[in-house]
Amino acid sequence: MKLKMTMGVAVVTTALLAALSGCQKQEGPAETAGKKIDQAVEKSAEKIDEVKEKAGEKIEKAGEDLQDATKSDPKK
Repeated sequence: MKLKMTMGVAVVTTALLAALSGCQKQEGPAETAGKKIDQAVEKSAEKIDEVKEKAGEKIEKAGEDLQDATKSDPKK
């Protein structure tokens, strides 16, 4: 009786695994295009972050230069 039950569970499990593996959906052109768009957007966001960081550094440097220039101004 125990052997029948074990064999039954094994058969059902194998059938379920076979059915699920057969359900793998192949990517179509829309999914492929969507993934490429997602990657492009992600790369663009990274580049924008880099540009913002560099701009912030330049603005900070300009502010420091301006403060230095006003400190050394002999008119004050």
